[in-house]
Amino acid sequence: MQFKNTENYITTEDLEMAVNAAINLEKPLLVKGEPGTGKTELAKQVAIKLGLKLFEWNIKSTTKAHQGLYEYDAVSRLRDSQLGDKKVNDIKNYIKKGTIWSAFSSEEKAVLLIDEIDKADIEFPNDLLHELDKMKFLVYETGEIISAKKRPIVIITSNNEKELPDAFLRRCFFHYIQFPDHETLTKIINVHFPDIKKTLLQSALEIFFDIREVPGLKKKPSTSEILDWIKLLLVEDISVTDLKKEPKDMLPILYGALLKNEQDVQLFEKLAFINRNQ
Repeated sequence: MQFKNTENYITTEDLEMAVNAAINLEKPLLVKGEPGTGKTELAKQVAIKLGLKLFEWNIKSTTKAHQGLYEYDAVSRLRDSQLGDKKVNDIKNYIKKGTIWSAFSSEEKAVLLIDEIDKADIEFPNDLLHELDKMKFLVYETGEIISAKKRPIVIITSNNEKELPDAFLRRCFFHYIQFPDHETLTKIINVHFPDIKKTLLQSALEIFFDIREVPGLKKKPSTSEILDWIKLLLVEDISVTDLKKEPKDMLPILYGALLKNEQDVQLFEKLAFINRNQ
């Protein structure tokens, strides 16, 4: 079971090696990188390439570890008992399976994505140590032990918003997705826009990488943002000549697809002011 890039997802050799190493070691793959570098999409493409079902658990700041296993609805059971509903006699009627339980219950090998684990509180990863290591957990209300029928391929993403505990890191195979270089980004764009003119693509890439190199930029534009920008350039039928015109405020045409906060817009305006005075 080997993963390689797909028609819609361009990978590097290092990333392919990391995915396959995690599969062979049967360890979770922890993927870090800038937002927009394709971490979430990686899990989806692994599932597609290997012909496996994907179970996706999107983590929020309020998400608790036990929700990935199961949730017990005690309130509904109490209400039903007051109404005399017979289903209260079976506690299983009030236990809702979480994403991890669903992945463990799969009859076939699957891919389990735990997306943006760093959004949750600091104890969240530690609360899943045993379950992801042993591939089983206890349902306290019923005494039932849920074990994975087929050990899933676990892919965990992080945007580095929080440091993850050492005990958790020891149990993972780690890979950092570097921002694509010029050549790789060209391949990615060609996958999404195969008919784009080479001159327009090269000019757009030059502007894009120049923006990323501006000192003091609060949020560098990502892969997903250049794809949005390229799409707009094509929709608006922007020519290479229009693209290369130097605006007074140094902001590129349709800059709203690339710059996502007012501080960065103001930074470009200040740079333009300095250049004009010089």
